Amino acid sequence: MTIDKVAIITGGGAGIGLAAAKLMAAKGIKVLITGRQKGPLEAIAASNPNVKAFVADASDPESAARTVDAAIAHWGRIDIIVNNAGSGVIQPLAEVNAKSIHDIFAVNVTAPTLLASAAIPYLEKTKGTIINISSTYGSKAAAGISLYAASKAAAEHLTRCWALELAPKGIRVNAIASGPVETAFLRDRMGLSDDQIQAVKEQERQAIPLGRRGVPEDVAKWIMHLADSESDWITGQIIQVDGGLVIS
Repeated sequence: MTIDKVAIITGGGAGIGLAAAKLMAAKGIKVLITGRQKGPLEAIAASNPNVKAFVADASDPESAARTVDAAIAHWGRIDIIVNNAGSGVIQPLAEVNAKSIHDIFAVNVTAPTLLASAAIPYLEKTKGTIINISSTYGSKAAAGISLYAASKAAAEHLTRCWALELAPKGIRVNAIASGPVETAFLRDRMGLSDDQIQAVKEQERQAIPLGRRGVPEDVAKWIMHLADSESDWITGQIIQVDGGLVIS
């Protein structure tokens, strides 16, 4: 069954965002994927008639309004916002500086806030939904990632506050707290070496009760569940999709 809806997925060129875009597009949802790399985005769009690409840097405050305008120009409506673009860093407290604090909060907190705000008039018309992608570490403490963890904790509380604020407009707001997933995040976003990546992955596998790291599709399925109209009585929730890591 074709679904007549329009979604914006930030960071849609790879990993969880790409998996969600493919799943939605297969259901007939029109999807605008954003990211900083033009080539990969356009290649994805060229292979799927339900996907359009839009180059946007989530850390640029002006990109939010431009992204919304692009979706409206293509399809005239917005039903789903997936705030998936994220930034992370392993940085001990003794090494932080003002720029590192600013950079991670710009992507993980400021960007989704501005995009959600810009989309409100259109989401109100469609009784749409906002889905924020958080992390297990939004609620689980860990040494060395305080900035990343705090930014995700902020995203989760924004989710709850927005859910209350936007409920009278018929807009639902939820978040998925993803556990470690097999993407390029550790290399491309956290800047780890191959040896460091392998060490982190092994540590995570041992800590996850279900014994494996996730794959993007594990999370994408839950994005689709929350976006579905059958979830229309769910709002303000943080859904843990992490193999049980949060309780370990």
